[in-house]
Amino acid sequence: MIKQMGRRTKSLLLTLCLVLPGAGAGAQQANTGNANTPPAFREMQQVEDRWATAVTKRDQYALELVLAPQYIGISASGDVATRNQQIAHLFAKNAGPDSLEQKVISVRFVGDIAIVNGTYVMSWKGEKGPVLEKGIFSHVFEHVRENWLCLNSQRTVVAEENKDKASLHLPRVYKGPDSTQPPH
Repeated sequence: MIKQMGRRTKSLLLTLCLVLPGAGAGAQQANTGNANTPPAFREMQQVEDRWATAVTKRDQYALELVLAPQYIGISASGDVATRNQQIAHLFAKNAGPDSLEQKVISVRFVGDIAIVNGTYVMSWKGEKGPVLEKGIFSHVFEHVRENWLCLNSQRTVVAEENKDKASLHLPRVYKGPDSTQPPH
């Protein structure tokens, strides 16, 4: 069969054989959104989806199944919360998000520990109307009895919508003479 292939086809086949094994090495680093997504990557996205659903539906039991007893969460504003505080927050009036979407970007494993990084979009009703927060997250999970439990969560706001100027800016960054932040 190989003898019947043209020179160009052989060259293409050789190139693919050399390139494809290296492409698989970073498969857990980027979500391509196709059927070839690694099972571990899909599994961590499902955990993130269960977390988001538990928060938006105010489901205490579902959230307990995602957060480890020793969980520590650091919000984008710097607030630190334990697992019990996070669960209690579900029942505070007008305190939780109306929607939360978390998209896994990378997954790394160290034994029974998974380090998951991704992006999130969260919205809620603020005092002055709807608020939309976009940012990145880092979650550290431990695999315990066939389940992934989050030990640590940290969120960082990437961009906020500036309604006055209809543009995006990075928070806590000097924005000229009108800024409340000192120049760096």
